[in-house]
Amino acid sequence: MLFDDTYRTIEKAAEGIFRDRGSKFLAFAYPINNETELKTNLTQLRSEHPKANHHCWAMRLTPDRSIFRINDDGEPSGTAGRPILNTLLSHDLTNIAVVVVRYFGGTLLGVPGLINAYKLATEEALKQASVISRTVNDVYLIEFDYLQMNDVMRIIKEDALEILTQSFDNNCSIQLSIRKMQVNQTLLKFSKLTGVIAKYKHSL
Repeated sequence: MLFDDTYRTIEKAAEGIFRDRGSKFLAFAYPINNETELKTNLTQLRSEHPKANHHCWAMRLTPDRSIFRINDDGEPSGTAGRPILNTLLSHDLTNIAVVVVRYFGGTLLGVPGLINAYKLATEEALKQASVISRTVNDVYLIEFDYLQMNDVMRIIKEDALEILTQSFDNNCSIQLSIRKMQVNQTLLKFSKLTGVIAKYKHSL
């Protein structure tokens, strides 16, 4: 399989609500890039909803969707985090966290009822979210002599590369964001320019 350099996530935070027999399930969906961002959102929700019975969540990270975590936060095992995660899987979303805050209404919902409630609350939040596609990009630092400016700029224009930072002196440097799928062809062009150095920095 070819590496797919696009992934689906949500543009900004969204909320949804689901009610069942007096219990309220408030779902909060967040775009995230790491676990730290999830922890920040959780801390904030706990302070905003101190009387809630549970703060259950699931998250998926990385463009290849390989990292995920779930937490039932005291609900019966498999009734909260897993249904939230399964909903993210069925929508093919990553770099996302959904936290469902539950206020218990006095009536036990049973295992099927809980699974259904956490799933539907997540669905409600995702309905409010705008889903976007992002590309996986690598950041490269291109270093070159001022005299090669035109050649370097021509490649940047040809390959429609995004310039992140630039500094033009006797020795020039430009930091570029290059889409993963076109990295090799772009680097090949740069390598044909004498004295131009391309250094990999990190992925976006």
